[in-house]
Amino acid sequence: MDGLVGTIGTAAAMFAGTNIDDIIVLTVLFLSARVGGVPRAWQIWAGQYAGIAALVAVAGIAALGLTVVPDDYVGLLGLIPFALGVRSLVTAIRARNAGQEASPVVATGLLSVAGVTIANGADNISVYTPVFRTIGPGPALVTVAVFAIGVAVWCAAASWLGSHKKVIEFVERYGQWAVPAVFMAIGALIVLESGVLGSGH
Repeated sequence: MDGLVGTIGTAAAMFAGTNIDDIIVLTVLFLSARVGGVPRAWQIWAGQYAGIAALVAVAGIAALGLTVVPDDYVGLLGLIPFALGVRSLVTAIRARNAGQEASPVVATGLLSVAGVTIANGADNISVYTPVFRTIGPGPALVTVAVFAIGVAVWCAAASWLGSHKKVIEFVERYGQWAVPAVFMAIGALIVLESGVLGSGH
């Protein structure tokens, strides 16, 4: 029993520690859904689950000794949210020049949400891999189950954070500029923190 409680506690701490920045991304996505209508809430939930599942799968494969993506190149995934931010910013500029209102939409569906989740959590693989390598199949399944619960908690928390009237009013007023800026900043941070630009590749 102590072993199970310890595994659950470790998994919960690991999930929270490696996905704290996802709260920001998810909150922005839920705000975008409320203000602009896309992506839909179910697409955010499904995309987050798909993204985390992909990260866990890659970590599991890596734990078996197979390198799926060289560490030096993982940081390049940061170009995904950066590119989505740039695209949204360009759309906002075009809409402003045409005298129209632009909704703060960055990710438009399940796949783009999953892509942002994977990019934002690419560094998680380096944390998950040694853990999966050292624990047995039973604890690994418990860990994955805790992660699944963690995703639900994260999505619910982000949805709640994104439901406040003042926040929604802010996004309605400045979202077409603020939302792309957030995604561009996240993408840039992923690339810079990975060290891929200075790796000589």
